[in-house]
Order: sequence, then structure tokens, then C-alpha cells
Amino acid sequence: QVQLVESGGGLVQAGGSLKLSCAASGHGFVSYAMGWFRQAPGKEREFVGGISRIGSTYYTDSVKGRFTISRDNPKNTVYLQMNSLIPEDTAVYYCAAYRSGWDNVKFTTDAYDYWGQGTQVTVSS
Repeated sequence: QVQLVESGGGLVQAGGSLKLSCAASGHGFVSYAMGWFRQAPGKEREFVGGISRIGSTYYTDSVKGRFTISRDNPKNTVYLQMNSLIPEDTAVYYCAAYRSGWDNVKFTTDAYDYWGQGTQVTVSS
């Protein structure tokens, strides 16, 4: 069982930066692939990016070059560094995890077994 807690959301002006953290409790963090998703009002939850159990990263096209995902296994934490934010990035951001035996990350919500409660990111124009 893994529990995930996100932090670091807030209000930022367009062009600014935020760094989200996702702290995991429980055992076996190194065995989990981690994903970041977001959900804007009236829209479906969408994949933002993810990091495999050994550190390979994947991003959706709209955030490539602006967002960076990293993980600190001794701290059981995954990060989402968001730069050059635009109003379209406004959403609730969720981290998620699933146990993985491979160096890959899945892009669909149904692949993930554990979810955080979400943190609001609002980008003003």
C-alpha cells in the first residue's frame, strides 16, 4: 500500500515557475513508476508526464521543454518542476503510482493503482 501526498501548488503569473512535490509513504517506492496528471474544470484528467522506476522520463507534448520530472528515492519523493507556465496549465495536479517491473511509464489513468489528493495550480495571465 502506498499513500501519496502532493504539495507545492499555488497561484503564479504566466511565465513563472512552480515545483510540485509528491511524498510517498509505504514500502517499495523504488519499485513504482510515478506519473503526474492534471485535471482542469470540465475536462478529463490527462497525463502530464512520468518517471520510470529507474529514472526514464516521459512528457506530453504540451509540456515538453517546460516541465521536468525527477525522483529522489531515499526521500520517497517525486518532483514536477514547472517553468514558463501558461494559463492553460491551470488545473488540479495529481501524482500517481503503480508497481512496475519495466523501464517505462504508462499514460492512462487506469494503469495507476495509487493517487494523491491533488494540488491546485492556477496560472494568471
